[in-house]
Amino acid sequence: MRITEGARGGFMTESFVNGYLTFCVFAFGACLGSFLNVCIWRIPREESIITPGSHCPHCSQPIAWYDNIPLISFLVLNARCRRCGGGIALRYFLVELLTAILFTLIWLRYGPDGRVPIYWLMIAGLILGTFVDFDHMIIPDRVTLGGCVAGLVLSPLAPRLHDQFTAWGGEREALLGMAAGAGLLWLVSVVGKLIFRKDAMGLGDVKLLGGLGALLGWRAVLFIVMASSFLGSLVGVYLIARRGRQWQSRIPYGPYLALAAVLWVLGGRELWNTYLLWLGGGPR
Repeated sequence: MRITEGARGGFMTESFVNGYLTFCVFAFGACLGSFLNVCIWRIPREESIITPGSHCPHCSQPIAWYDNIPLISFLVLNARCRRCGGGIALRYFLVELLTAILFTLIWLRYGPDGRVPIYWLMIAGLILGTFVDFDHMIIPDRVTLGGCVAGLVLSPLAPRLHDQFTAWGGEREALLGMAAGAGLLWLVSVVGKLIFRKDAMGLGDVKLLGGLGALLGWRAVLFIVMASSFLGSLVGVYLIARRGRQWQSRIPYGPYLALAAVLWVLGGRELWNTYLLWLGGGPR
């Protein structure tokens, strides 16, 4: 088919706009990732995330704005503080890059959809909770209980989060999802403690899945539990085989819940519906 000059110009303009918006989303994600780095370090230590400003952990000197540009400054400075030469952990770069990539993937999948800012908020909370959990084996209440509150407040405003069309439908699904998420893992923790005579599930994980259920619904809870258990088993077997059974107690479950929730948003819903069709139950 022959493309006229006017059509070609319109196509190029549309491609430029889409590319520009995608770049802006990536840059926004990187900037938010920079802020998440501050939260990951300070929240477990009960420090303010506002003051003081960003400073070097080695020499405590303030970081100039031109040395605090997400992603770029890390590369330009070769992962070193300009003042004292102290090393900058690779994690800072990885958190910024991960946030930017996930924000971009959400944008590319959903475009200008009202659910996108909510998914971005969820992604930010999950990244914060995941890296704190890696370091301290806890998930901050700001993430878990914050997710519960966000789900209950935002679901009636954006009922499409739960494939609903009314405010009450969205709120109903949020309540069901929160109850299913928290209730399921709480039951696992109780039964596990009776069987193994020790805590089998942290309360933070229970609250986290409750928050995810409030934001994504009870169907997502089922997917997240199945996917996170599978992923956690694979990684757990690998680490234990490589480093010994003592690593079994060092593997937090929260990051797997977070990863499974991201997979749900990026395509897990369709996988779930396909699975139900395969079972003969039809999409839900």
